[in-house]
Amino acid sequence: MQEEILYEEKQYIGYNKWSILWRTVLAMFCFILYYWSENPKAVDVAMVELPSSPVDENSGQLFFLMGIILMTLSLILIFVLHIHTKIIGNSLILDGLWTSRKVKIDMNNIVEVKKVQYSKYSLNRPVYNLHYKNKIRFFTQGNDALELTDKEGLKYRIGSQKQDEFYKKLISLIQNHPL
Repeated sequence: MQEEILYEEKQYIGYNKWSILWRTVLAMFCFILYYWSENPKAVDVAMVELPSSPVDENSGQLFFLMGIILMTLSLILIFVLHIHTKIIGNSLILDGLWTSRKVKIDMNNIVEVKKVQYSKYSLNRPVYNLHYKNKIRFFTQGNDALELTDKEGLKYRIGSQKQDEFYKKLISLIQNHPL
């Protein structure tokens, strides 16, 4: 018999701000080079002379195709699951992409849960099970996170779009199982 899921959250890789910005800049670069190849004559704009296009017409079409592929990839990544967070019974389960290992945290070992800002930066790379500065990080998007501390002092920082709901569930589990 399968236990009841107390909390569930799915985060998709296509919604990460850093990734969106990076793919958009690359696509815009490709579209600008395509435009430049279609209009190869030198242009004098506000005391700055832009040289003629360094690429020929066929290369320009390749840049246009690359821009379209990058934008299509961005759309597809909206549907690619990065982190699936579940609380089942007395365990927090973090499941990642198809190449990631499932991480299972026993809530009996957790001594503290607190709401934190994931990072002071606005653009953060998505991470799964990243061990850095004595913390294990799980993050896809947003700025909110929860920091869990276990009996041994190990900290887990888990990004969440539903921080308040996630926090309430974890606190209720910890209070039901005192140390």
